[in-house]
Amino acid sequence: MRNEVRPRVTLVGAGPGDPELITLKGVLALNKADVVLFDALIDRSLLNHAPDKALKVFVGKRHGSLKNPQEDTNRLCVRYAQEYGHVVRLKGGDPFVFGRGAEELDYIHQFGISTDVVPGISSTVAVPAAAGIPVTKRGVSESYWVITGTTSSGELSHDLKLASRSKATVVLLMGTKKLTEIVGIYEAQGLVDKPIAIIERGTTVEEKVVAGTMGDILDKASKQKVGAPAIIIIGEVVRESPQLKAVYEEVLCEHKLISLHNE
Repeated sequence: MRNEVRPRVTLVGAGPGDPELITLKGVLALNKADVVLFDALIDRSLLNHAPDKALKVFVGKRHGSLKNPQEDTNRLCVRYAQEYGHVVRLKGGDPFVFGRGAEELDYIHQFGISTDVVPGISSTVAVPAAAGIPVTKRGVSESYWVITGTTSSGELSHDLKLASRSKATVVLLMGTKKLTEIVGIYEAQGLVDKPIAIIERGTTVEEKVVAGTMGDILDKASKQKVGAPAIIIIGEVVRESPQLKAVYEEVLCEHKLISLHNE
């Protein structure tokens, strides 16, 4: 290691996808990077904030992929910091919201390397907000749960069963492949009319929003070919979005027609 090198690592949250939603502090950290280790979900234009001479290394991975395991990323943070100096670990959303940022810090600290964290705008609130969905609203929802749709064991988090019994808004990450199971939990409680929205690639130009109820979301998601990465929002707040007003007016009309037919 060269004498002039002062190893340090800064974990930077890149935000929910829109490159303009990174914080100013995140941009300033990139301005001073010697190396940038970046994930799959970040907008590549963010790399332009780093010096031209900075080394840019892709360390992203997708669900189920064995490429670029977390352990390799941890080691690269240390190796590049010791060799080059300032490493910016650029992560989608916020580093501490299902971002494994804490694990990376734990590993880096073992080598006596100084670290900083620049929080990012979490997709758990930003993506619903961009679609007009407030995760809380007075008189509608007084709290919200953020739950992983896929735990380290590959299963749907058991916390969802608890959350589904409350009036809280539920925000699920990494849950699109578990949609049938998610719907089943709510249907088992008779909550067929519970509003739900799935937002794929939120805040980006490729954003896709599919909304409905537990009773029809599986069909809608299949027809519109919703895929990952996506965020699932469940709760009455979904109806509050001006952008989704037509969806729930249509649902209301269908219910009225069914009631008239039954009479």
